[in-house]
Amino acid sequence: MLRVLQPRTCRASRPVILRRTFAQAVDGVAAPAPEQLQEQRIPRALDAEVLGALNKVASSERSSFLQLLEDYYSRSHTVLDTFLKYESTPDRSRRVDFEDEQSGILGISHVLDHGTEHKITFCSGFALHAEGYPASKVIVTCAHTVEEMLRSRVFNTPPSSQTQSGTLIFHREDRRFAAVGASRIVSCLPKSDLVLFTANLPLAFRTLPVSPYPVHAGTRIRTHCISEKKPQEDGWKPWVNGTWSKWVHGEVIGYRDFAGRRAEPGTYDALSHMLFNPPPSSGSSGGPIVDEASGAVVGVVVGTRMDSRVEGVRGWGVPAEAIFEVSTDRARPCS
Repeated sequence: MLRVLQPRTCRASRPVILRRTFAQAVDGVAAPAPEQLQEQRIPRALDAEVLGALNKVASSERSSFLQLLEDYYSRSHTVLDTFLKYESTPDRSRRVDFEDEQSGILGISHVLDHGTEHKITFCSGFALHAEGYPASKVIVTCAHTVEEMLRSRVFNTPPSSQTQSGTLIFHREDRRFAAVGASRIVSCLPKSDLVLFTANLPLAFRTLPVSPYPVHAGTRIRTHCISEKKPQEDGWKPWVNGTWSKWVHGEVIGYRDFAGRRAEPGTYDALSHMLFNPPPSSGSSGGPIVDEASGAVVGVVVGTRMDSRVEGVRGWGVPAEAIFEVSTDRARPCS
């Protein structure tokens, strides 16, 4: 049941600009250290880009954030009326191409704008090869950015005639980035920090191959990292709304179960979370973790966490096998 929160009045006499935040990892079992949960100050120019895109997407072409929130609660653990293909060893045409700017990575912004104040969260995502949705794409990203919106003062402020909201999906189109509105939340797995949207992306937009088989510790991976400013090292390319992105080399460190205990693939252990290095940058949550050798997605970035004082901060993700929990047929290989 959707809980209705009592609104609080806002007496601001001039526009109030809240700091927009990139996605931060919040896990109910093994949460990051407190210092990792602090909001980060983000350039206001990026806020302006997102709000401008919201104004350009007609309200008839996007669901409001409250409508999506109703889906979030009512469709938790919903099994889709489709199946997701197993692509543990995709052919060359399906492999993730780390040099291709059309790599299939999406920028995702949840927006609530009252005119006098607004709240925006930003994360990454990617489209799945899901049959049964011929007119739209199924997109997976992290769920904690949705829940972060609920903790904001703006969410508890009564709406006005100027209020606009929704979830924007930014994608590359003809050497530029365009935005479409999310249509629905079709399922979510809050405990795994995953949520699945549908959106009317171009039919030719690239979907990524996903493997249900967990890789072992030591496997070389790539994560799609985001930076608000261009770093000095080579390899960073312009991305959504003035940000920069790069496929960063990394390595799987190991797994944890929901109780935070060490877990091993190939056993009866529940592999609820994946640890990897190096830690991802802010805004990378929801993006894919890709096996370098196969070119298949083997996990989804959640954020970072302090594993121990000795081992330090590590990347924190969800094994891709969790995505298949919403698939109608969990045992259908890619043909």
